[in-house]
Amino acid sequence: MGLVKLPSGTWMPAWVPESSLVLSVLLVLCSAAQSLTTGYDGSMLNGVNILPQYTNYFQLSTGELALNTCSVYIGGALAPLCTGYFLDRLGRRMTLLWSTCLMVVGVILQTAATSVPMFLASRIVLGFGNSIAGAAGAVYLSETFKATWRAWGVGLYNDNYYVGGLIAAGLTLGTANIQNTWAWRLPSLFQGVFSVICIIIIPFIPESPRWLEHKGLHAEAQLVLARVNANGDSDDPVVLLQHQEIVDQLAWEQDQGQRTSWRQMFTNRSSRKRLLIAVTPAIFSVIAGYPSGYYLGTQLENVGVTSTTAQLQVNVVLNIFALACALFGTQLCARWGRKPVGILTQGLCTFFMLVLGILSKEYALSTYKPGVYGAIACIFLFTGSYSIGWTPLLFLYPPEILNYSIRANGMAFCQFANNAIATVFLYAMPIGLDKLGWKIYLINVGWDVVLTAIVALYWVETKGKTLEEVDAIFDGIRHSNMPELEDLTTGKVDGALVVQQAAHRGQEVESEKDAAAVA
Repeated sequence: MGLVKLPSGTWMPAWVPESSLVLSVLLVLCSAAQSLTTGYDGSMLNGVNILPQYTNYFQLSTGELALNTCSVYIGGALAPLCTGYFLDRLGRRMTLLWSTCLMVVGVILQTAATSVPMFLASRIVLGFGNSIAGAAGAVYLSETFKATWRAWGVGLYNDNYYVGGLIAAGLTLGTANIQNTWAWRLPSLFQGVFSVICIIIIPFIPESPRWLEHKGLHAEAQLVLARVNANGDSDDPVVLLQHQEIVDQLAWEQDQGQRTSWRQMFTNRSSRKRLLIAVTPAIFSVIAGYPSGYYLGTQLENVGVTSTTAQLQVNVVLNIFALACALFGTQLCARWGRKPVGILTQGLCTFFMLVLGILSKEYALSTYKPGVYGAIACIFLFTGSYSIGWTPLLFLYPPEILNYSIRANGMAFCQFANNAIATVFLYAMPIGLDKLGWKIYLINVGWDVVLTAIVALYWVETKGKTLEEVDAIFDGIRHSNMPELEDLTTGKVDGALVVQQAAHRGQEVESEKDAAAVA
């Protein structure tokens, strides 16, 4: 397998694999640094929150335990203030590079922490970089990945959350017997491995073709599309169709006076509607019940599982189960579509949260084993239900809904909403579990019902469409006269016709440019 040098519009060119399949694998591995780190962080904190070597070293109260845990989201909530600017100015690829470098700095500081303030500061730095990387990875992957594989490519991006979680669960279980602070410092240090892998891969992946096209680098954008979709064949009908759609869509947005700024998200009804729908996964994935996952130890204690070793073992098995469910859900997103999976996952979450609350009430600290096992089973089933939909949809759905002008800032806004609400919930959850016990689950059920109804009523379907074809749902008209990609890939439209249309449209564009130059 050889490498092909591609221009990137930045100071770092790209040496890209000739094979589209190999390139697709690298794109997912590189972009997944954020989800691996986030999943690892949740599982690691689950593990170290159980370890006496951690809690005794910092002498943590319940409030300090919650603050240590949620501090990564404080940094994450601050990052969106500059994320959109970096993505549009530096490019998707370069923003991903610098944000992962910042994550490495945060991990080093966290591992070296000797006090609660230092630990908090390190996690704020880590969260800041991680939030930027999250928006950058999602935007980059949705804009660059092969269109016909997008559901799997971008879905797998966040499915890696549980790969990171599984690694952390196994590592904290393995270091639990170390009778000093390295019991938690080693898992902390390993958290930086994912960012390092991303940094190593970045020189071998291209820049987003949509960012290149927006910068006026037309030939470069088509080269990237060809390398991602057709092993470098620039005359492939799929490549020509997508490139022309991108050209037409960006030209329309420019004619409408749309700019890549925060203000653009609120200037017209279409942009506001896109933003409101796009932000729902960021918010719903938190308040559906996810933050309780950071406090698995407390949940297990509430149903009678008090052994540290048993809790760590449950953490390992739970991550394996959740990963399997997330992969199953990604397949459903590709086959059924995004909206049906959203309804399914939220409905199941509501049901199992209700059952968990009832069982926790009846069998908390009970010696009746079937009741205890039933409550543990519900923790698994709730986590699996959550993983089926919210894990792949969190980063798959929003960038599909947002058009180019607001995609970067819109994803930054989604990251802000996700991190800000997670900060509140992660801080409140241990206090709620401590003060309210099983009642916190029933409170959760109430708003889960509302979330299910919102998904059913207001989400739109994006399955089988390019990012530009989704725009027709919101704008009422298509901005390109090219056939739809699904019609081409299913044989409803002849590829030769697409080649002719692309050539004709290209001639029209050149004529328009010449006329404009003369004028």
